[in-house]
Amino acid sequence: MKQLFYYIFLSILLCTAYSCKKDNYDAPNATLNGAVTDAATGQTVQTEIGSGGTRIKLLEISWSATPTPYYIFSMQDGTYNNTKIFASTNKITAEGAFVPMVQTDAAGNTTIDQTQTVTIKGKGTATVNFSVEPFLRIDWIGTPVYNADGTITAQFKITRGTANPAFQLNISDVFLFVSSTRYLGNNDYDNRYSNHVTYDGASGNNIIGQTLTYTTTGGALPTKRDWFLRIGARVAYGLNYYNYTDVKTVTVP
Repeated sequence: MKQLFYYIFLSILLCTAYSCKKDNYDAPNATLNGAVTDAATGQTVQTEIGSGGTRIKLLEISWSATPTPYYIFSMQDGTYNNTKIFASTNKITAEGAFVPMVQTDAAGNTTIDQTQTVTIKGKGTATVNFSVEPFLRIDWIGTPVYNADGTITAQFKITRGTANPAFQLNISDVFLFVSSTRYLGNNDYDNRYSNHVTYDGASGNNIIGQTLTYTTTGGALPTKRDWFLRIGARVAYGLNYYNYTDVKTVTVP
């Protein structure tokens, strides 16, 4: 009986040691960072945080020809940074409210491929930038104005960000996002005061190049605080991501 217990104990010890040895990989300690910029202006492509924002797609080809995609979401200003990447070789692209970096024809053949292949070394930093054509550019005109009735009015202009006719698609909606935090967008806004306008078919294309004036809804905003505003607009394509302005701050006395 003692001999039996001895062999059982030895088997467990050997299995434990093997398991520890097999799983003794280095923790992810490499950094991948960069920015997604507008090819025409050189400015970063504004986005939102998390789902619905620009994302960086990694396909690790170190061990497999058909890897599962891994995504890094950009920060609001269009930059990204991840300090927990495994040392590896990856095919990297960006996805968002811009002309796709990888395109295929009706037969499924790849016609455009702007993928970058990058080797990321352990404890090292790899910087990978992307130059893209946003579907839309949205520019503030002046500064949002606090009105006597407690609302805020903003002016802006929307133009096409690409000359490619295949991606000059119908504008589906325009949004004046309002929030008491600066990290706002379609994922985080105050629906009491935000102003959302939708369009049917090609009707939204008439606003291209026009000076647009939007005012917050819902009456007077609460006072003695900062309110944050940005404009989002999108075309009917793919995941329907918004193009954005940067964020403006209005201090309500």
